[in-house]
Amino acid sequence: MAGTQPPVWRRRLAGKLVEFREQAGKTPEEAAERIGCHRTKINRIENARLGISLGELRDLLTYYEVDDPAEVDGMVELAQRRREPSWLRRAALVRPSMKDLVHYEETASCIRSFQNNLIPGLLQTPDYARAILSAPPSALGHEGIEALLEARVKRQEVLERANPPRLHAILIESSLRVQVGGLSVMRRQLEHLEAMADHPAVELQTIPDQAGAHGGLNCAFVLFSFPNPAYPEVVSVEHRTGMHYMETQDETVQYATIFESLRSIALGPTESIELIGQVRKSL
Repeated sequence: MAGTQPPVWRRRLAGKLVEFREQAGKTPEEAAERIGCHRTKINRIENARLGISLGELRDLLTYYEVDDPAEVDGMVELAQRRREPSWLRRAALVRPSMKDLVHYEETASCIRSFQNNLIPGLLQTPDYARAILSAPPSALGHEGIEALLEARVKRQEVLERANPPRLHAILIESSLRVQVGGLSVMRRQLEHLEAMADHPAVELQTIPDQAGAHGGLNCAFVLFSFPNPAYPEVVSVEHRTGMHYMETQDETVQYATIFESLRSIALGPTESIELIGQVRKSL
């Protein structure tokens, strides 16, 4: 689609290639000569409008004297993102912003999630997620719902890998009582939350109703932090048709401050799980 922003992995790859080329004191013309192409191709690669083969990438990194194995491996990993799984391609046809979300989740070292109405997506059961996606009015259709549902389930596998990101999720008490999908679906969802609270990479907190007004009443968001200091933190805000991302420091600092404020008024992890159990038994 004309005018569509390139996916985040390609923008990161392009930004690092420009950085390495400039540090090496090379011009776009010299880079083009190195890999035997026209300068236009280098411009398109550096503008994130064109991908790059692994052979060309390694050749340019050698030319730019990038010899740090971690840097090289990181660049290769970004370049290989072109081979997106079929489930992500299907979901991105429905919501193009899904590609960036998946990349952020897969590359983050820490994910801070605050939800003021729902259970966080990475902690949802399939039945709960299906009820949300199919809630009327919905223009998704059966195939769209199935594509997004499959993606939501697949995204959760990031927590089961050998080195998962740290997920710190804060939700409010009233979201535990909304009977999404009916009583049985909600009971299983709360049971799943209790089980996931024992996951070594998950920290779960709840804000009790009696906490009163707080900074999260009018916003739900996810804040991603990354192990590579070259990548700024990113805030994701979900809306009806996709996600909106913010990367400026002024924006991310504000959301980080809100999250810490919410963390300070939320129940501790143990008390939070006790509250979830009490709500589940009351349903």
